[in-house]
Amino acid sequence: MPKDNKYEKYASPNPRRAHTFMSAEDLAAGKKSSWYELEITGAVRNLAPDLWNLQHLTSLYLNANNLSRIPPDINKLTQLTYLDLSSNKLRSLPSELGDLAHLRELLLNHNCLRVLPYELGKLFNLQTLGLKGNPLSQEIMNLYNSPNGTQKLLSYMLDHLVVNSTQPPSRQWVWLANSERNRPTAIFTVMCYNVLCDKYCTRQLYGYCPSWALNWEYRKKGIMEEIKHCAADIICLQEVETDQFYNFFLPELKRDGYDGIFSAKSRARTMTESERKYVDGCAIFYRTSKFSLLKEHLVEFNQVAMANAEGSDDMLNRVMTKDNIGLAAMLETKEGVFENGAPAENFICQQIMVATAHIHWDPEFCDVKLIQTMMLMWELKHIIEESIRSFRPGSSTPDINSIPLILCGDLNSLPDSGVLEFLNSGKVSRNHVDFKERGYDDCLQRINVSTEKDFLLHDFRLGRAYDNDIMPFTNYTFDFKGIIDYIFYSRDHLNLLGLLGPLNANWFQQNKVVGCPHPHVPSDHFPLLVEYEMPVPRSENSRQVSTANTPVKNR
Repeated sequence: MPKDNKYEKYASPNPRRAHTFMSAEDLAAGKKSSWYELEITGAVRNLAPDLWNLQHLTSLYLNANNLSRIPPDINKLTQLTYLDLSSNKLRSLPSELGDLAHLRELLLNHNCLRVLPYELGKLFNLQTLGLKGNPLSQEIMNLYNSPNGTQKLLSYMLDHLVVNSTQPPSRQWVWLANSERNRPTAIFTVMCYNVLCDKYCTRQLYGYCPSWALNWEYRKKGIMEEIKHCAADIICLQEVETDQFYNFFLPELKRDGYDGIFSAKSRARTMTESERKYVDGCAIFYRTSKFSLLKEHLVEFNQVAMANAEGSDDMLNRVMTKDNIGLAAMLETKEGVFENGAPAENFICQQIMVATAHIHWDPEFCDVKLIQTMMLMWELKHIIEESIRSFRPGSSTPDINSIPLILCGDLNSLPDSGVLEFLNSGKVSRNHVDFKERGYDDCLQRINVSTEKDFLLHDFRLGRAYDNDIMPFTNYTFDFKGIIDYIFYSRDHLNLLGLLGPLNANWFQQNKVVGCPHPHVPSDHFPLLVEYEMPVPRSENSRQVSTANTPVKNR
């Protein structure tokens, strides 16, 4: 989710450690003692097994002893950030040392080490590595002594570490309802997937993944395999780089019967052509045998903010400075979307609005996330109203819920956020905590879909495809694991038949996968996939096309 600094700041423990004793008054008052550092010294040769049960420790000083080995059980001390093993008689290190993912300092100076386990490369948080005074190979010491040597050595070891994990087990399909068989219904699948663009996929952000598995030429194969395996009829992607859309995604998917649209983030407009191709954005693909594109729409949140910012410095300085976008496609069904074999002598074309968005990422800007979402719903309302009027000239009060809406996106918002409250319930309080008591009220009134004294509303009647208990996380990194990707749909028109379940949690635990991307998982997000059923409409908004004597396609 966050894509700025690697992780929180780290301060090395004070080498002159101090302690205090609780007074009698503290004891009498029931004050609890706490300690997170432990020093063992005095020519110690062996360590008691009970040491590895002290899983609260953050610093462990075992330096200046006579230790000849460290047992594998050291990996139980998962909270360690500082480990000093200097000035012992260590000839080898356990590979399990690489499981201490929080470790920031590892001091191994003045031992008898000739080799290092490649698993040390997994210590991606390590800032200080002490190796002086060991008979290590010249190759290792050359890397270590070079500029930024610790990071170069860790990268080298991680890149040469054999990947022993197997592919994750196939995700299981979750059936939620049976399709109707007594009348024609359109049945189609929808995918939502943040593919993690190459620009963000760096060692600085994903240090737990080998550099070769972060490389776009490697990852793009896994991403496309994921997309083609799901074989959705509608595909909504986020973090697609401009060049990758035109030279990879679109040509690849066109060969499989898709067409697609794309828009880059707003910053692309101010860049040269050579710079623009690296800007990421959103893409929507649709299977041409089932859908045709009537019109596409770009929603630029910074432009909407600028047009409605009068009187609000916060709207100008916080919202308008973020160039996230939404992308919408007005699709129309074709006969191929009817899959249940029911007769369709008088096939009816139905419009469907498909939208995707990538909302701002920073948790400190929950106000911006909520406002961008409100802007998106406001813009979608006007797009649908315009479409309805094009088929019903003179219509004064078009019903936006007469056209089905499917909204997919990386909303960068948790299930308990104002963004989800707004989408799920259709409204959010004017003084919601996510607005941070900033001066948005007048601006939000201008982009409010409906009016109510204490609430800001939208008029869409939406359902959420994935409940919290179905998939515990859609984004999986070392420092964040949670639900931030969603698919919403019009409850009035679409029946949710099923969806793709979560990745197997045991696979992550058994293979000690602390985050993604991973050699077997090409993005830090997992795709969502749902199947919908849409009964044939009987409204004047639909266009009737004769298909007598035309066979209905079956899947």
